Amino acid sequence: MSLPLPATLSPSKISAFKHCPLQFRFSVIDRLPEPPSPAASKGTLVHRALELLMLRAPADRTPEAALTDLERARVELAAHPEFAGLELGEEELAAFHADARALVLRYFEIEDPAAVRPIGLELRLSAPLGSLTLRGVIDRLELDGDGELVVTDYKTGAVPNERAEQDRLGGVHFYSLLCERLLGRRPVRVQLMYLSRPEVLSICPSEQSVTGMERRALALYAAVERACARDDFRPNRSRLCDWCNFQAFCPAWGGDPEQAVALRPEPVLLPA
Repeated sequence: MSLPLPATLSPSKISAFKHCPLQFRFSVIDRLPEPPSPAASKGTLVHRALELLMLRAPADRTPEAALTDLERARVELAAHPEFAGLELGEEELAAFHADARALVLRYFEIEDPAAVRPIGLELRLSAPLGSLTLRGVIDRLELDGDGELVVTDYKTGAVPNERAEQDRLGGVHFYSLLCERLLGRRPVRVQLMYLSRPEVLSICPSEQSVTGMERRALALYAAVERACARDDFRPNRSRLCDWCNFQAFCPAWGGDPEQAVALRPEPVLLPA
């Protein structure tokens, strides 16, 4: 029995399929519900605070203003399922918000926000690539001193090892491809800002790297298409399994994928 083919690819979907096709199926095709993750929720909170900071006039982008924006973001997102569903005790919640404050303040060790010239924040972009649609969210699109495009991606997790870093670089070229397709200009620089260190990984995309990203995206989509046609999504056991929400249904861990069918959300029927 064939499965429905997803119409879009994003950096997170590409990474999911490469790491474990079965996890990709559970998450992207079956759309099984997943509990909120404190790490992901913290990232959402910090991203929103930095977005609010960049909406201020350059002279007003101070650490004190950033903490005010973090509190505003906390109030805004309090009722969101990603936060309301977090099952944290009092001490865990205090540590959660302390970590978020530390990440926001550490941002000021990386750059002077008054010198940033943003032209797009939390920018959602999509571009066709054959029958496929590429989608991504750029945290910050800005202009450098020469008027050239720069993409900044905030990272609130740990700095990755060398192997994981290659996956992150794939995302870099993905953003470059989106900019070139939609804006007609390739960014001169894409920078990954690791707030936990603090550290910046800066890449200068080339025509070759963007073309290579395009080829890899089409090849991966063809692999997804074959897997959907055959209903053949195999597990790939690795250290990442420790953070997977679908172990109970994974044959690599003694589970049965068919038991996940009952958790699929009901399709929504729209009126004509």
